Amino acid sequence: MIEVALHEAEFFARHGYYRVEQDLGNRFLVDIAVSFKPAENLNEDNLLHTLNYERLHQIAEAEMAVPRKLLETVAQGILDQIRAEFGFAEAIKVQVRKLNPPLKGQVKASSVTITYQK
Repeated sequence: MIEVALHEAEFFARHGYYRVEQDLGNRFLVDIAVSFKPAENLNEDNLLHTLNYERLHQIAEAEMAVPRKLLETVAQGILDQIRAEFGFAEAIKVQVRKLNPPLKGQVKASSVTITYQK
């Protein structure tokens, strides 16, 4: 089993339940981990025999560009796009963190994590 992952991919986005969150926007971190069994010999050093993490970043970037009220919806959108494109994925984990959420006290981040297991 192989895991390809992105750690703390940073995006500016306009996700939030409250209108002010959508208007102001915020910084978000996205972690993605995708596990799969390689169908081909990885010694051939061929990108087509693995999962391209550049494509994972493109999927996250596209989903982060669509304003949503809930982080759950954002994470699910990323996961759904990965499943649609990489049907051979055995497991997918997506975490979306909102940095400095607008709360009364100091909070470094809030997060939602969604997983898929074949």
